[in-house]
Amino acid sequence: MDITLIVIIAIVAIIGIFLWSTYNGLVTLNVRVDEAWSDITVQLKRRADLIPNLIETVKGYATHEREVFENVTKARAATVSPEVMAHPASAAVAEDGFHSAMKSLFAVAEAYPQLQANQNFLSLQAELTDTEDKIMAARRFYNGGVRELNTKIKQFPQVLFVKGLGFVAREFFEVADPAAISEPPSVKF
Repeated sequence: MDITLIVIIAIVAIIGIFLWSTYNGLVTLNVRVDEAWSDITVQLKRRADLIPNLIETVKGYATHEREVFENVTKARAATVSPEVMAHPASAAVAEDGFHSAMKSLFAVAEAYPQLQANQNFLSLQAELTDTEDKIMAARRFYNGGVRELNTKIKQFPQVLFVKGLGFVAREFFEVADPAAISEPPSVKF
């Protein structure tokens, strides 16, 4: 066998192995990012499921705060709408609105000492705080996956062919107002 043919076969084999491992690595990262986004949507749904109970509990004490309840209900619906759940940027905007509405709800709750002692309210508050912590952890996991995927896509030589394989950079789940969600809604009783 000719040495040139052996070299060509070796080069083609090396390129093939490189493409195969790069593609599989990108698929793995892509699936990891999808999984992380799914984790975020699960936690957002969990939080949204807690809100009606919280509203009903507060309504029992503050029936005249109709506008606050309507704003929280609208913000809750916005965070779990399919359009919002499909895109991190949309979810970030909805999160800002949700946190503003929740601050108003907790401000109302602060005005009612009997509500502050209500075991159901305290339990819902604890669950909401726990869920907010889980959302933050899921966001960190998602953004870490996006960072890994985007880095790999933009590195040389992958940048030369990844778009042809269908891989695109993903967007981070960032919030327009980071201070608004830096910690769970604060309730001081």
